[in-house]
Amino acid sequence: MSSPNGPGNGLPVRMPRPRQSGRHRRPEPVVAPEDAPALVLAVPGEPSAATRSLAAEIVSIARSELPGLDAQIGYVEGGSDEFPSLEDVLAQAAADRSSGVASGADEAAESSEPAAQTGPQAPVAVVVPLLAGPDAVRMRQIRQAVLGSGTGAELTDVLGPHPLLAEAVHVKLSEAGLARADRARLFTVTTAADGIILATLGGEEAVQAAGITGMLLAARLAVPVLAAGLDEEGAVARTADQLRDSGSQQLAVAPCLIGPEVPPGLLDAAAEEAGCSSAEPLGPYPALGKLVASAYGAKLGLPQQPQGMPTR
Repeated sequence: MSSPNGPGNGLPVRMPRPRQSGRHRRPEPVVAPEDAPALVLAVPGEPSAATRSLAAEIVSIARSELPGLDAQIGYVEGGSDEFPSLEDVLAQAAADRSSGVASGADEAAESSEPAAQTGPQAPVAVVVPLLAGPDAVRMRQIRQAVLGSGTGAELTDVLGPHPLLAEAVHVKLSEAGLARADRARLFTVTTAADGIILATLGGEEAVQAAGITGMLLAARLAVPVLAAGLDEEGAVARTADQLRDSGSQQLAVAPCLIGPEVPPGLLDAAAEEAGCSSAEPLGPYPALGKLVASAYGAKLGLPQQPQGMPTR
């Protein structure tokens, strides 16, 4: 039994930890504002059960990053109950928002309270493309769907380039046995690549953006990294020859791509032509959910959670 001066039986008493102050103080968690617009994840490519599972996991991570977030999924090439199109999801978000505004006005009228003064009207939804880098063709599809919905939804930029994408590519290479999981650990991977081809889609702009991620990846792995476009015939093979000419012998293709936007068989065919091993696309890597929530928050001017430096 404890006394006012301490525990009577010698057991320690757990005291509440004092709140840290100054630069090491933990930031307050950011939550979605009340009546915030929906986040609609725009998923490119042909819908499938695997794509739906991937998108659902990324949305779940985004919700955990921003509690209270209304996050939904719209498929650019969808059009069914199982895979609703981006236009249909935006139309439903607009209907839900109109219903909520009308309900709030009715409640205010019944309570005889004056309507709250608000600033500029928030968009019906914020659309975040599930794309790691610039892709003119797919972004045009998404933009046309947003405009075609007639809802006034706003569209964010793509998710990269970003240091967290370099981290994700590193993890995928290590999962495939093509890179060490942590450069600081004193062990080697006999199958580790000594040259990386960072594969992307979307033309020259996408290759240039992937090159930025490639520089970050090269710093993590201490091996040369060059970007190449999967949608340019022979580009991956030519980049492999360039790396071999510079002294690399054991090469790997690392997609700076999420997955749904990659046509089936394209990655395997490019890796085979170049005579390289290949890692998997990024998939539902947790950093992608963080980037989705960050893109949404930046569009609305919400405080941004510090992402920190990627681990090595």
